[in-house]
Amino acid sequence: MLLSSRVKDVAESITFKLNERAINLNESGQHVYNLTAGQLPFKPHPAFIESINSELNFLKSYQYSPILGFKELREKFIRYFERQRNLDLGKIQGLDFDCIISNGAKHSMYNTIGSLVDPGDEVIILSPFWIAYPEIVKLWGGVPLIVPSRPFDAFIPPIEEIKRVLTKRTKAIIINCPNNPSGICYPKKWMEDFAKLVSDYPDLFIISDEIYYELYYFDPKPVFFYQINPELLKRTIIVDGISKAFASTGLRIGFAFGNKEFINAQGKIQSQTTSGPNSLIQRALMNFDFNKIEEFLVPIRSHLRKNANTMREVFKAKNLSHCWYQTNAAFYFLIDFKQTSVFLRFSKGEDAKNEESEKDYSALICEDLLEKTGVAIVPGSDFGVKNSGRLSLVLEEGAFTEAVTRVCTYLSNH
Repeated sequence: MLLSSRVKDVAESITFKLNERAINLNESGQHVYNLTAGQLPFKPHPAFIESINSELNFLKSYQYSPILGFKELREKFIRYFERQRNLDLGKIQGLDFDCIISNGAKHSMYNTIGSLVDPGDEVIILSPFWIAYPEIVKLWGGVPLIVPSRPFDAFIPPIEEIKRVLTKRTKAIIINCPNNPSGICYPKKWMEDFAKLVSDYPDLFIISDEIYYELYYFDPKPVFFYQINPELLKRTIIVDGISKAFASTGLRIGFAFGNKEFINAQGKIQSQTTSGPNSLIQRALMNFDFNKIEEFLVPIRSHLRKNANTMREVFKAKNLSHCWYQTNAAFYFLIDFKQTSVFLRFSKGEDAKNEESEKDYSALICEDLLEKTGVAIVPGSDFGVKNSGRLSLVLEEGAFTEAVTRVCTYLSNH
C-alpha cells in the first residue's frame, strides 16, 4: 500500500499509545499505576451533567449545529474569556473578536495552524511542547523550529533564544501556558518580555494554547502577553476547551478565539472536515452556569497541590532533590533522567558533547520502569526534551504516593 508522504512523516501520539498499553495491562490482571493520563479522575460538575440530561429529549440535540457552533454559546464563551482574563475587548480598536467551537482543543489547534500556515512557513515551538504541535505544523506543510529550554531553568525558554531563530519566513509562534508537559506557568516578567519581543514583529502571529488556564494550584494565576499589551490580540489566536477545567475530555468540545477573519478562515476548514461540533453538549453548555466552575475547581486544585507536595517530599527522601522543580499548574512533571543514577546504566557513563548529538534513552528507561515497577510514564523525548519522562499528578492521593515512591526508588537505586 502506497501511503502519502504526509502520513508517513507524522508520528503517532505516544501519550495515547502508552495510556492504552497501561489500560490493557490492567485489564489483563497486571496492576499498573498509570501516570500517563492527561485527564482528571473527577466527574464534571453535577449541574453540567444535569444540563446534559435535560437536553436528551430534544430533537435539536441530535441534529447538525452551525459550522462555527451555536452563536449563543460562542458569545457565552467570549464573555467568559473576557471576564476570566480581566479584559475589555470593546476598547481595543480594530479588534472584531469572535469564537469558533470545534471537536476538542486539538481540532482547534489543527484549524488554527491550517488557516495560517503555507508550505515552507516556519512556526516557532517552545520546548517542552505538547507533542501534537510539530506534527500538525508538518501536516500543513510548515517547518517547525524548536526553541529549547533547560531543566535548571524550570523549563522556561529564554526570550533571546526565541529572537535568535526569528526570520522573514517565520509565520507564527506557539506558546502553551500553563505548560504540558512541564507543569509550569511562564512568569509575568517573561510574558512582559515576550510582549515586547513580538511587538517588534508585526507580521508574526501568536497561537496561545490556554487549555490549562484555570488549573493552577499555586498563586499567582497565569498572566498572558495580551493582558500586558491588548493590541497583540489583533494577531493572536487563543485555543481552549472544556476537556481540562470542566473535566470533560471525552465530550470533545474545544474553541478558538481571535479576530473575525481568522475565525472565518478556520470555519472554511471545519466546513470541509468535521462540520459543526456536538450539538447535545453545546446545548447543555448554553444552559450551564459557568460561574460554577470556580467552586468545582476548589477540590481539584487541592488534590493537585497535595500531589505536587507529595512529589517534592518523595524526591527529597530519595535524595533526588536536584531533579525536582516547583510545578504550579496543569498536572504534569518532567523528570530529568540525566540527573539520576539510572541514566548511567543506560548510557554506560558516556557523556554527550552537546544536546543535539545526545543519544536519547527516554523510551528504554520508561519501558524498563514499567516492567520493573508497574508504573507507566511517558518518554519526554516526544515533548522535545531528550532523556526525560513525563508523569501526571492526577492519580488518587494514596496511589499517587505509592507510584511516585516506586519511580524515585527505581531512579535512585541503579
